[in-house]
Amino acid sequence: MAPSPEAAAPPADPRQAWADAIALQACTYLLPLWEMSRMQAATATRRDAQGRFVDADPGTTRRWVNTFIHARRLLGAGGSRVVTPNNDTLYSNAWLDLSRGPVVIEVPDTADRYYVLGFLDFWTNPFAHVGRRTTGTGAGTFLVAGPGWAGSPPAGASLLRAPTDHVWIIGRIMVEGPEDVPAVNALQDAFHMTPLAAWLQGGRDLPDVVDTGLDPKAPLEAARFVAVVDRALRENPPPAAERALLADFARLGLDGGLAPGIARLPEAVALPAIGRALVTLAALLDGAGTAGPARGGWSPTTLIGERFGHDWLQRALVARRFIGALTSAEAVYPMAHADSQGRPLSGAHRYAIRFAPGAEPPVDAFWSLTMYDDRNCLLVPNDLDRYRIGDRSRGLVRDPDGGLTLHIGHGSPGAALEPNWLPAPEGRFYLCLRAYQPRAELLDGRWRPPDIVRAD
Repeated sequence: MAPSPEAAAPPADPRQAWADAIALQACTYLLPLWEMSRMQAATATRRDAQGRFVDADPGTTRRWVNTFIHARRLLGAGGSRVVTPNNDTLYSNAWLDLSRGPVVIEVPDTADRYYVLGFLDFWTNPFAHVGRRTTGTGAGTFLVAGPGWAGSPPAGASLLRAPTDHVWIIGRIMVEGPEDVPAVNALQDAFHMTPLAAWLQGGRDLPDVVDTGLDPKAPLEAARFVAVVDRALRENPPPAAERALLADFARLGLDGGLAPGIARLPEAVALPAIGRALVTLAALLDGAGTAGPARGGWSPTTLIGERFGHDWLQRALVARRFIGALTSAEAVYPMAHADSQGRPLSGAHRYAIRFAPGAEPPVDAFWSLTMYDDRNCLLVPNDLDRYRIGDRSRGLVRDPDGGLTLHIGHGSPGAALEPNWLPAPEGRFYLCLRAYQPRAELLDGRWRPPDIVRAD
């Protein structure tokens, strides 16, 4: 059957279809650079640990780098600017600019208390972790160097080689509860970050400044995407084995100047193609399902390694939806929005989750179950100020056989069961089961969370 005249008709500009094909590949590959640039502009601080502002302009795009900034209190209801916050740890945050030279990170002895510093390169690969799982909890000194540094670490320092000059560190220190916060604050004060040159002269905690050049609230538009990615590519080029990709991307101006001599398409062709690709990619990623159907109410967990390799679609998905996530060997976060029958979770009903004897989440650190309001993805206010329940919760009531049943609902299940109650909002909610230092059976699927059973 011959195609219709309309189907056979070429586009008004035949280069447009070619540009559209290149643009979707380019935007998928480069989206992590946009997201990391945006996160740096949003989360690198204007005020350093000593309280000094980077400058007097509240609208400045300048930010402190090469310094730790610590959250000093546990997040509660209404206390977070990020969605699905945890109530298990205090966060630490740092952005590194290693183009100026390596930095030395000193960590204290945490006496077996769980902590981790997760390192992300500018392509969102969680390439290294310092902490209980990998380096232990004793005091240590680490030299973080960029890809071009050719020196040797000083005696007693372990070298961490970063794939890019710009690095994001997201740290977490486990907190037993509100009464434990002062002890964790004291530990936070014992984390130090210093440029190597200054450290060798006896200096400590000397932050630097970068201009991100980006308003983190600015909309994602084609011309802005090109400008931001162009800068990020120059400062954080891809691995040598992947640079050939930039020859095609250069047709649209998405090469950071790393593919000279390539003929470029006119902006009137390139920018609309990039704009359409960004819309298509966003719809694809926002509608992407998980690795399989839900079981017992729990969605399958997205597993993340220390590098994404050539799975650029998976990398783009994580950058858009889970940016900053640790490698799954460090922590996994099964999520549930429905009960075992597939019905949305709601405070209008009561639910039970029972762990059989010896069948609690298999972890080498800790686990918790946290409640979130589906309307805003934040912690749920309640009279008990209880936002999560887990293996550190005090006073849990065991079943007669030694198992553990958790009760979930808007109203109390009664005084006898209240220690095991996780309060829910009146309306829709979802749950996150956090498992730190998960064992192999959790990662390979031999263990899965118990069914979420509606009890009324």
